[in-house]
Amino acid sequence: MPLSKEKKTSFHAKMTRILGQYTKMFVVGVDNVGSSQMNITRLNMRGRAEMLMGKNTLMKKVLKDFMEENPDHPMGAIDSLIQGNVGFVFTNTDLPAIRDIILSNRVPAPARPGAVAPINVQIPAGPTGCDPGQTSFFQVLQIPTKIVKGQIEITSTVDLIVKGNKVGDSEAALLSKLNIRPFSYGLVIHSVFDNGDCFSAAVLDIDQAYLACAFHVALAKLAAISFSLNYPTAAMVPHAIGNAFKALVAVAVELDGTYSFPEAEAYKEAIKNPSAGGAPAGPGAAAPAAAKEEKPTEEEVDPMEGGMDMFGGGGGGGDY
Repeated sequence: MPLSKEKKTSFHAKMTRILGQYTKMFVVGVDNVGSSQMNITRLNMRGRAEMLMGKNTLMKKVLKDFMEENPDHPMGAIDSLIQGNVGFVFTNTDLPAIRDIILSNRVPAPARPGAVAPINVQIPAGPTGCDPGQTSFFQVLQIPTKIVKGQIEITSTVDLIVKGNKVGDSEAALLSKLNIRPFSYGLVIHSVFDNGDCFSAAVLDIDQAYLACAFHVALAKLAAISFSLNYPTAAMVPHAIGNAFKALVAVAVELDGTYSFPEAEAYKEAIKNPSAGGAPAGPGAAAPAAAKEEKPTEEEVDPMEGGMDMFGGGGGGGDY
């Protein structure tokens, strides 16, 4: 049924206001989503986001008028997104928070004949609650059964519907008889729009921890490449210095009594007396003898407190 002139005018004013008010937007699929479910989502987002639904031709017309009045506005990029059975959720707040609200409102639904299955559907093994007179119904679907205590029992799990296939009349009837509602429907996020840029919703899953992990992986690869090319970089030099220190300590331990240096004494002592507490935590840790030279009246200090550099200095421990 076509909209009245008054409703078109009202929608035009509403969409024009929204386009000028917000800078971020979700493009959501609304297939199989009922009006009550949509209203609940609107209620949950109230004050943080605004949902816009309308006929695509009307929305394109409003967008065209808006762009004529606001040339080069970032919202002009959403014209290509207005296609299919979609809606729009506009916001100026945190996108991941609104994303969670959109995806949280899903409701279970039965498998209706002719519907395309969004997931694989299995029938679990176990009692069905059906009387033995309905055995033929299960045999038509080639479901293995047996009679146990006066009711039909499925003997093994059955793959009933494959994702992407249409639900048949027999499959829908069986799921209804077993009171199984295998599907769930809700708003589906197709893409995200932010100040003229459109990208996948998967980008919102990238957080600080993910970025830090990706940075460390890239840094390790850069250091490995630098070692392979024997080309010093900021990523490689700390590791090269650490390796050189380890090599010097190994030489000092091997040539005990012939060659040594102060920073290696702690490691040599730890090898001679393992029960004394082990080797220092890292290059440059204070030797055990240093503690004996301290005055009894001075406060004992943890050798790792305050940070130490790679060669035992107390210079604050720079980045390694």
